[in-house]
Amino acid sequence: MTEIYIVRHGNTFDKGDIVTRVGARTDLALSTSGEMQAAQLAIHLQQAVPGGFGKAYCSPLIRTRQSAEAILGVAQDAPDLETLEFLREIDYGPDENQAEDKVIERLGEAALTAWDEAAVPPPGWVIDPTQLKQDWAALILKLAVDQSAKPVLIVTSNGIARYVLDAVTAYEETPDSIKLKTGAYGVLDATPDAVTLRRWNVRP
Repeated sequence: MTEIYIVRHGNTFDKGDIVTRVGARTDLALSTSGEMQAAQLAIHLQQAVPGGFGKAYCSPLIRTRQSAEAILGVAQDAPDLETLEFLREIDYGPDENQAEDKVIERLGEAALTAWDEAAVPPPGWVIDPTQLKQDWAALILKLAVDQSAKPVLIVTSNGIARYVLDAVTAYEETPDSIKLKTGAYGVLDATPDAVTLRRWNVRP
């Protein structure tokens, strides 16, 4: 069995900032509060995974790399951080880097609810859910077959993380939302025959 930690990066906005929909084409660094979240995650996961991680992956985006580096920075014998393109946040098309009221005005509340509750992409967003599900399944199978003695760290974004749930075949905990909060994580136990969700939306 391989234990896999799926982590969402920390905040990219602080209180008082104008919050926009940050996607694949908006490569923001962590904000001050996001750096604090990453530091809290690092301390928390150091205790949760005392033996450290055997493998670590993130997207090409700065915010995921910063979060992953913070987590690995407190670990002994940390693995090299590998970049996987499919972990990049989705492209929000005409809504990329737009304020949320503008996004709602264009799409309507129903379209965003369908996205948040069922991962149904709204019109204009550039995303291939079938390919994303296949990419997650392939990575999890690769890690499960490897049977590494140490857990695996994967740091990605909200739009990508939700599709990992399609690879789950059993639940120890039923998630109350498909979304991962910023600075939160989920834990999978993976074998070649089954993927069990142990925890979801854990925030230090």
